[in-house]
Amino acid sequence: MDAKRRITEHLDLDLQNERWACNRCGADLGHARESYKRGCLIAARDPREVHPSIVDRAKEEYTFAPDPDWCRIVEFYCPDCGTLMETEYLPPGHPLTYDIELDIDALKRKHGAQGVAP
Repeated sequence: MDAKRRITEHLDLDLQNERWACNRCGADLGHARESYKRGCLIAARDPREVHPSIVDRAKEEYTFAPDPDWCRIVEFYCPDCGTLMETEYLPPGHPLTYDIELDIDALKRKHGAQGVAP
């Protein structure tokens, strides 16, 4: 049985070893009962860098970047291959989100992985 399962576009779960992994390069991103983000490289970006203001006076259209006093962009990268795993828009000071929590024991039973808890 293949113990690896695709969880997101760039994230795999190794059920047998209970580990997160980058599905591009196989880099270990930590224990699957914790957030995979702990195993990633993290970059905090100024929203003005990502969303530059655009002023089109001819059409009278104005688009402004999010205010960095109210919003930060946090990017999570694979530490080995640099694949962008996830992006979050958060208010400054807000803790990183814990966005994926799986019932690993149920997945092991469903997929027949070794080492199932009793």
